[in-house]
Amino acid sequence: MKEKLAQIREKALAQIKSTDSLDKLNEVRISFLGKKGELTEVLKGMKDVAPEDRPQVGQIVNDTRAAIEEVLENAKKEISSKMRELQMKAEVIDVTLPAKKNNVGHCHPNTLALKEVKKIFMGMGYEVVEGPEVEFDYYNFEALNIPANHPAKDEQDTFYINDKIVLRTQTSSVQVHEMEKGHLPIRMISPGRVFRSDEVDATHSPCFHQVEGLVIDENITFADLKGTLALFAKELFGPDTKVKFRPHHFPFTEPSAEMDVSCFKCGGIGCRFCKGEGWIEILGCGMVHPHVFEMSGIDNDKYTGFAFGIGLERIALLKYEIDDMRLLYENDIRFLKQF
Repeated sequence: MKEKLAQIREKALAQIKSTDSLDKLNEVRISFLGKKGELTEVLKGMKDVAPEDRPQVGQIVNDTRAAIEEVLENAKKEISSKMRELQMKAEVIDVTLPAKKNNVGHCHPNTLALKEVKKIFMGMGYEVVEGPEVEFDYYNFEALNIPANHPAKDEQDTFYINDKIVLRTQTSSVQVHEMEKGHLPIRMISPGRVFRSDEVDATHSPCFHQVEGLVIDENITFADLKGTLALFAKELFGPDTKVKFRPHHFPFTEPSAEMDVSCFKCGGIGCRFCKGEGWIEILGCGMVHPHVFEMSGIDNDKYTGFAFGIGLERIALLKYEIDDMRLLYENDIRFLKQF
């Protein structure tokens, strides 16, 4: 019995020493100390040992088990330590490497231009007001002094939902809603999307954006209009910008004008950007027509006002020197990431 226990001990220690993984180490433990292990089988034969020798043999069995368990535990710690060391080497992190780039989006050129326009007018005390894109014909046309037989109401220019509802062709309809509220004076801009039946090309789109402005108060004159828009142009295009007003016709303003700004590329000398003219058209404007006041219930003997309309895409094209309006809508990341 003693010799057999010594053999089991030596055999177990030899196998433990040659083991290089935790799984194999567990197999060794089961083969010697498990329910059907070699040491357990020896214990089952204790009944054949003489009674006077059992204490001594039992002590040897316990010593053998303790020795095997101790070597098993030490081997387990050693193998675990080696595996951890190998894992650390395999998973090492080079803290000097650059981090993964976080691709964050940014504002569209139209949005950048709109933010700047809003900032300028809000700095002058204007309120930003929005309205519906699907509008009644009355607010889009008639309340703006555009009668039923006006060319702008032709179906080739306007998207009609039915005979009374259209996709708005201008954000001036928002101004009518504000005038009807009767809260005077008014200083507002109304940015938003508008729709016209235009062919897509470098300067036209069936869907684009406008920023309409309206001021109504007592004693408002054309001089206020000129001063306001001159300041706007200087803030947007630079302090040396000059403005020029040319007579024009709009049904909802009288007198009406189109405003040009001196070319901010050449200073008005003439270049490719301004087509050699030295001036660039940017908006239409005028004094609010008395009929518009009447239809909105405003006393035109007491109040006067001016209005203007800016094409947002035109501002973006000029400010960022883009030569084709279609680039704004093609969603080409190579183009948009420049801004």
